[in-house]
Amino acid sequence: MRTSVETPRARLKNHEPHPENELAEGIPPTNKLELLIGKPSGEWMADDLLDLCRDRDIRMISLMHVGGDGWLKTLDFVPRDELHFRDVIGGGERADGSSLFANSGILVGKSDILLRPRIESAFLDPFAELPVMVLMCRHADREGHPLPESPDTIIHRAYDRVQKLTGVELYAHGEVEFYVGKRPDETDVYGADDHGYHASSPFVFAESLRREALLTLAEMGVPIKYGHAEVGYISPGAQNERLWEQHEIELALQPLPQAAESVVLTQWVLRNLAAQRGFKCSFAPVLLKGHAGNGMHFHLAPFQNHDFVSPFVSEDKFSNPARWLIGGLVRFGGMLMAFGNRADTSFLRLSQAKEAPNAVTWGQFNRKALVRLPIVAKDDSGKQIAVPTIEFRLPDGSAHPHLLLAGIAQAMCAAYGMNDVDQWIECTKENSETRPDAPAIPTSIEEIQAAVRTERAMLEADSVFPTELINQLIAPF
Repeated sequence: MRTSVETPRARLKNHEPHPENELAEGIPPTNKLELLIGKPSGEWMADDLLDLCRDRDIRMISLMHVGGDGWLKTLDFVPRDELHFRDVIGGGERADGSSLFANSGILVGKSDILLRPRIESAFLDPFAELPVMVLMCRHADREGHPLPESPDTIIHRAYDRVQKLTGVELYAHGEVEFYVGKRPDETDVYGADDHGYHASSPFVFAESLRREALLTLAEMGVPIKYGHAEVGYISPGAQNERLWEQHEIELALQPLPQAAESVVLTQWVLRNLAAQRGFKCSFAPVLLKGHAGNGMHFHLAPFQNHDFVSPFVSEDKFSNPARWLIGGLVRFGGMLMAFGNRADTSFLRLSQAKEAPNAVTWGQFNRKALVRLPIVAKDDSGKQIAVPTIEFRLPDGSAHPHLLLAGIAQAMCAAYGMNDVDQWIECTKENSETRPDAPAIPTSIEEIQAAVRTERAMLEADSVFPTELINQLIAPF
C-alpha cells in the first residue's frame, strides 16, 4: 500500500505527523481517489472501485506491474459486466513470466505466472485519453505463492527479513534527478552550467512540467516531499542539439516496497509529461562529460515499535539500527552498484566527482561521501519538523530501485551479524574532505561483478535474491 503521509504510524518525541491514511478535516487528501471515494486507500473494497467506475463511466481497467528490468508493464481490460470486473480486480490474470523476467530461470514450458492486483493502489491514469483505472500488481507463481523472480517479491522479502531479524521497519525515499531537453528557440532565457540550483522561471523552461508532475503524483497517491531545479544545465552545441536543464523530485518516506514503487511511478510520470510537450526526459547518470550527473540518492530511516530511531544516542555514538545500516552500506556499498549504477556512464559520473562519491566514506557534511547524515530542519522552538535520515549517495538514475533497496536491507541484516561493524564504521569515517586510506569503490563492471561473486551469500541469505538472478549479474559478457 502506498501510504499517504511521510512518517509512519508513530508519534515522534518532538514531531507529531498526521495519522497514517487519515482524511484530515479542513484539508482534502491529495490522493484523488481518496477524495472521490471518501475513504483512505487502506479501507477501499471492490465495491468502492465498482461504484466509482459506474459513477465516472470508467470502462477500462489497467493492471500495471514492475518487470524484471525495473520498468512498468501494462495489461488492459474492458470488463464485460460486474462479474468480470470483480474477477479482474480480485483475481488478476495470467501472464508470461519468461518474457517479463527474461534469463531469470523461469522455463518457457512452465512460464505462466499470475498478476495479483492491489485494491489500495488504484489510481486514475492521468495520461489516458479515455478514463482508465489503474491497479498496481504483485506477482504469483502457478501455485499462487509470491513469485521468487519478481522484483516486488524480492523487496518484500528483504523488508520482512530486516524487520524479523533486527526488529527494524526500514523506510526510505528517493531523490529522483532528471534532465529535461528541448530544441532551443528565441524565447529561451539561457542559464549557466552549475548555476541552476533552485532557479525559477523564466530562467528554467521546465518548471511547469515539474510542478505538474508533483500534482499528478500526489493525486495518484505517491507521497511527495518537494521539487526544485537542480544545478545541471547544458547549452546546445556541436555534441548536443538540445537545451537541457536538470530538476529533482524528492519523494517522502515510505516502507521499502512502496518507496521503490514510487520511484518507478515518478519516472513514468515524468517521461509521459515530457512526451506530451515534445520534450525529452533523461535519467542517465551523465548526459555530457563534464556536466552534473543524475544521482538517485536514497534516504533511509529505521523505526522500531513504530517509533523513529535517531541515528545517534549521543553526539559521538550511533544507535544500533544506525550502526547496522551505515556499517552495511560502507561494507557492501560497492557491490550494491550492481543494482544502483547499471549504465556505462555510471563510472563517468563518479570519476567527475561533481558531488558524487569517489571513495567509501561516511560523514555529516561532505556531499562526496558514500553515506551522509543530512541536517534536519527545526522550527523556532527546536522541534524537528522532519525525520532525520541516513543518505546513500552512490546510486544514480540507472538504478533498479526494487533490487537496490532490497540489497540495502540485506546489507543491514549482514551488518547486524558482523563482529567488526564498528571497525568498518571507524575506518571509513571522514576526518578530512577526502580520506586517502578509505576503500575505493569499483571503477568497472568487472570489479562490480567480482564483488557480487565474493559477497553473493549476503544477497541470497534466506532466499531473498534468487540464485539465477545473481548468476546473471556475474555472467561474462
